[in-house]
Amino acid sequence: MIQHTAISDTALRSSIRSGKINWGGHQQLKIYGVLNCASGKRMKRTNRVFFKSEQEALRNGYRPCGHCMKAAYKKWKNGSL
Repeated sequence: MIQHTAISDTALRSSIRSGKINWGGHQQLKIYGVLNCASGKRMKRTNRVFFKSEQEALRNGYRPCGHCMKAAYKKWKNGSL
């Protein structure tokens, strides 16, 4: 997990292009989703974290975003994720 405040914009773009960052999350709400999610783009930089994989987000106790990951969110809500 990488804090948005701990990485420069240049390093962030480079990490996204190289595949080191594939998912974003909200640190306080413990929600993760795809990088181009409209909800994720609105969050404050201080609350934003990044993950290499979906499994990393789940291991850190994050749940799927109900906006950009509807199917995974429904599975999580029903307790089958």
